[in-house]
Amino acid sequence: MINRERLTKTFCDLVSIDSPSGEEDKVRDFIEEKLSAMQFQINIDNYGNLIATTNESSNNNIILSAHMDTVEPGRGIIPVVDKDTIYSKEDTILGGDCKAGLTGILEALDSLHESNHELKNLTLIFTREEEVALLGARHLDFSQILGEKAIIFDGEGPPSIITNSSPTYVSFDIEITGRAAHAGVEPEKGISAIKIATTLINKLPQGRLDDETTFNIGKIEGGSVRNAVPANLYIEGEFRTSSIETMDNLNQTLSIAVEETQNEFEESKINLKSEILFEKYSLDNENSALKIVVQSLDNLGLSPTLKGSGGGTDGNIFLKNSIESVVIGMGVKGMHTINETVSIPDLIDCASLCENIIQQNT
Repeated sequence: MINRERLTKTFCDLVSIDSPSGEEDKVRDFIEEKLSAMQFQINIDNYGNLIATTNESSNNNIILSAHMDTVEPGRGIIPVVDKDTIYSKEDTILGGDCKAGLTGILEALDSLHESNHELKNLTLIFTREEEVALLGARHLDFSQILGEKAIIFDGEGPPSIITNSSPTYVSFDIEITGRAAHAGVEPEKGISAIKIATTLINKLPQGRLDDETTFNIGKIEGGSVRNAVPANLYIEGEFRTSSIETMDNLNQTLSIAVEETQNEFEESKINLKSEILFEKYSLDNENSALKIVVQSLDNLGLSPTLKGSGGGTDGNIFLKNSIESVVIGMGVKGMHTINETVSIPDLIDCASLCENIIQQNT
């Protein structure tokens, strides 16, 4: 039986462990200790992802997954339990993304272990650096993964909310090199990298472009001191879309903007690099992982809500590697903000759903 007190403690213990992307080792140790006590076979891959399997396993394994890292500001989190809600005491995120997902899986396993339910045909994948363009999942050796159906606990809202689509994500980096000069003595000898960047950015779209497309300049770094014409500047940006045609058009828009700006500042140098970090997906009703979740929701008297997302999860990578996957909610609201909260009743439903999935499919 799902235990509210134990579940709440597990969640609070997890969020109290700092684990910004790249620093997940202590969370992984916490999970490994719990799983080892349940006789899981533990493997830490070359990238630091934790992969666990039951003693009885096959390629028919059900895969349960969540990621171990959090975004900043996520150090020194102090969780506060206020009736049915958990929030952060200080000006930090809570870390519900994705420690609510970890908690839901671990509580389901604790409950089943407590009732002497035989755990079999189960694979657990807990990834690193999901918040950094899904790096942990992208470094998984999928040839070593047992299972062809995955349920990923990493969605916002209650577990009845199912993410049924996600866009392609393209990152781009622009390096601008102008020419330095003393700003008060001979500014005419300089070429301002900031002026070049301003010209370039004004040629680019920003924000929501249509129902399935966004474009964003997220970071600008440049200059050294206030009395020097800045010689160097760096721009980091992204765009997301579910349309191949739109993606091609935006790549072209970006290239043309760089070319035109380069022509306006002939003595400067502008380098553009872009990369597709994950690809779109759209689930149909025949997705086997989706069917499993819908059936277990029905078993619990919950109604599924299918909802598209503008973000990416490990599900994008799993699907690309021929694992039928579905991403579900875990009781979190306000992800990536200091206003993030977790609903304890929703977290209980998350654990109950996970428990039912294991009971019915392994």
